[in-house]
Amino acid sequence: MNRRDVIKNVALMLGGAFSAPTLMAMNHWENPIKTHPNGATFSLTQTQRNIVAEIAELILPKTTAPNEVSPGAKDVGVPAFIEMMMKDCYLQPEQQSFMEGLEKMEQVKFLELNDNERKGILKYLEQETKAEMKARQMKQTKMGDNDDHEDIKKVAKGLPFWRLIKELTLLGYFTSEEGIKASFEYVQIPGKVENIKLKPNQKSYAY
Repeated sequence: MNRRDVIKNVALMLGGAFSAPTLMAMNHWENPIKTHPNGATFSLTQTQRNIVAEIAELILPKTTAPNEVSPGAKDVGVPAFIEMMMKDCYLQPEQQSFMEGLEKMEQVKFLELNDNERKGILKYLEQETKAEMKARQMKQTKMGDNDDHEDIKKVAKGLPFWRLIKELTLLGYFTSEEGIKASFEYVQIPGKVENIKLKPNQKSYAY
C-alpha cells in the first residue's frame, strides 16, 4: 500500500475529506522546497507537548486485548509528528489556532483531569468544531478532486484546533510503519492476485 492509498483511507475516517490547510501542509511535507517562513515563530513548551501527546493517545489509544494488540499514538511517534507538521508545513493562521487551542487546554488543567473528564472535553470540542465548520461554511477538498488551494485564502481564521490535531493524529499514525502493520496484514512477497473473503477480525492486506 503506497502513501496515497493510506492518505485516502485516513480521509475516509474523517468523512471523506481533508481540510484545505492540511492538503497544503501535506504537499509541503512531501515536497519540501524551502524552510517554512513561520517555523521559527512556532514553539511548544514541554507542558504543551504533553497535552498534544495525551490528546493523540486518546484519539488512538494503545490496545492490549488478547486478540487485538496494537500500538497507540505515543508508541509510533505521533506527538513529534504533529509538532513537526505544525512548525514546518502549516501557515500562520493554523499555527495560531493550534496554539490558542493548547492554551485553552492549559486553562482547564487538562493534564490534571482523569480520563473521563478528558474525554468529555474532547467530545465537547468535537461538537464545537462541527458547529464552527458549518457556520464558516469552509469548503473542503475531497480526495480525488482538483485541489482548490485558493479556498483557504477566503477564510480569515485558521482551522479549529480539534480538527487540526485529529487530522494530524490519524495522518501521523497511519503513515507510520507501526500504524500500517497494526491495521493491515503486511505481505512482503505476495502471491497471485485473487479475490478472497476476509474472516471476522482479519486485517486487510498491504503489499
